[in-house]
Amino acid sequence: MAKQRVHVRLNGREREADVEPRVLLVHLIRDVLGLTGTHVGCDTSSCGACTVILNGRPIKSCTLFAVQADGGELLTIEGMMQNGQLHPLQQSFHEEHGLQCGFCTPGMILSAHALLQHNPSPSEEEIRWGVSGNLCRCTGYQNIVAAIQSAAGKMREKGAAA
Repeated sequence: MAKQRVHVRLNGREREADVEPRVLLVHLIRDVLGLTGTHVGCDTSSCGACTVILNGRPIKSCTLFAVQADGGELLTIEGMMQNGQLHPLQQSFHEEHGLQCGFCTPGMILSAHALLQHNPSPSEEEIRWGVSGNLCRCTGYQNIVAAIQSAAGKMREKGAAA
């Protein structure tokens, strides 16, 4: 099968790779570009472990071919930390114990990031809806919700963009 060149802006950096048209975006990110924070959980788009931000929207990267992201802007968990500082979402997940095993955490944080971009002051119900496409098998979600609420408050205080 002939390979196709894919260009993306990944975490603020231009990247390109030659991939077969059938390669999923999650495999481009993990296997070709070497960023393993994006997890493969179910291969059926049910769990959300592979969630990344593409052109400002959260997507499950196991449902998209890499060639479909050509020319796009991608944000993965590796791009959240800036200047050696954890993003408020990452810091709040740590402080509020919003994770246990951590497998779902990158996708959960990126879904929360997208939510806070559109709604900087979400209610508990809006947070639960915002991460409803992400499954956590370890927690009861209470601490995840608390972490997102905490991060939203920190971000409003700083006037920081999500």
